[in-house]
Amino acid sequence: MAFLLNPIKVIIALNAAKSDPRRSFQSLQYEHEKELIMEKISQATRRHFLAASAATFGSLLLAGNQTVQADSSEIASTDHFWYRLAPEGPYIDSQRDNKAFGFGYGKVYLSEDNGKTWPHDANFRNADNITFSCIMKNGNILFATRTKLYLSTDDLKTYNQVIVKNPDGSDYLPHTPLDPNNPGWYFHPLDGVHTWDVEGEEMLVWGNYCNVMGGAVPVNIYYSTDQGQTVKIAYSFGQNPVFQQKDSQEGDLLGNPDNPVVCRHVHSVAYNPAENAFYACTGDHDRTAADGTNMQECHWLRGTYDKTQDVWDWQVLVSVNSNSRFKSGGINFVDGQLYWAADANGNNGTMPHDRGIFTCAPGDLVDIKKHTRLFNPLYESANMIIEDDVILSAHYAPASPYSTGFTISPDMGKTWAEYDLKEFGKRSPVRFHKKNSEGWFRVDLRKGWIERGEVLFIKPKPA
Repeated sequence: MAFLLNPIKVIIALNAAKSDPRRSFQSLQYEHEKELIMEKISQATRRHFLAASAATFGSLLLAGNQTVQADSSEIASTDHFWYRLAPEGPYIDSQRDNKAFGFGYGKVYLSEDNGKTWPHDANFRNADNITFSCIMKNGNILFATRTKLYLSTDDLKTYNQVIVKNPDGSDYLPHTPLDPNNPGWYFHPLDGVHTWDVEGEEMLVWGNYCNVMGGAVPVNIYYSTDQGQTVKIAYSFGQNPVFQQKDSQEGDLLGNPDNPVVCRHVHSVAYNPAENAFYACTGDHDRTAADGTNMQECHWLRGTYDKTQDVWDWQVLVSVNSNSRFKSGGINFVDGQLYWAADANGNNGTMPHDRGIFTCAPGDLVDIKKHTRLFNPLYESANMIIEDDVILSAHYAPASPYSTGFTISPDMGKTWAEYDLKEFGKRSPVRFHKKNSEGWFRVDLRKGWIERGEVLFIKPKPA
């Protein structure tokens, strides 16, 4: 029956779907497919295209205006939480309250009902290379590809590139990669919470988890105090000789040449309002420098920001080998208390590995005798979020017998449970976002460790 549709009406119907303020992702997908095809069709062959378009688009009309939403039958359950994959549609990269930002099919999208519909969108041909996004309190959306940042202040009607600034106000520009296909991940984070209320104003701070795939890149901590309109370098790590471009020369070295502190990437950055201070931890291993000396990549840093001077003061608190509870991530603060998850590994140090979910007073971080291990999942775990007394963490899939392993406490660490969501295969949950307005955490499921896979939503059950 679809082949009997009038091809001209098909095109008209697809255009009409564009004007529907609550159009579904199917209609968005179809119009993108139509645009790509139309770009390739010359005026000389346009008549032929119209004659054939019924076969291409006709069968899509029946679903064109349907609203995509998660069917309740798709929701699975454990004793402690419900879970479901993201509904069909854009890749949901971030969420805040009722809003969600997504991308796919050469566009970026904004939802105002937690991903059920996508009334706002914009063409963005580099959508598949988006590595970071954040919805600000005032509605601004900051998002990034591998090397560039963009800001929309009008629900994606427009967006403009944001050039990162050095501490001295000069432009911080990405390097010109020796391999253009591997420019590195300048802005990709491993954690999912990046904004905090700092002295009455929202502040955005995050670090890049990089040098795993996609090319060598410098490691930085970034910040913004004006809803993403200006982004600056808060801290720049040194030149790690291990993670440089292939065949690079001395003049091609990436990183801050004046900083002896090196790392592979940032695992987590978090804010403690009780101290008005930020904490960051990095990975990954011990490295041997060219002169034979030992280089450690696992650090904890504490940073304070003077907004009157727009100046940061960072102190390195701990530098350790990889078999340590300080090789970690998932930093959280609750009522002034520090919480984190350790993914200690390597063959150095004392066995078994110094892993677990820990807590202490921030001032006691460097004294392991004052730490409390709340739970030991036994396997590497470097992602965690705490909200409404629920602690949610996860396993690093390549180092765990679990396929997709989650660890949960519904009562701030008094009791614990672990679950293996085997139906998803070998996946590492990362980038935990705070609950949306319907009570669902958003989590990346990465293939193996870091390759993009699916998006999972988790809703804790009442304790």
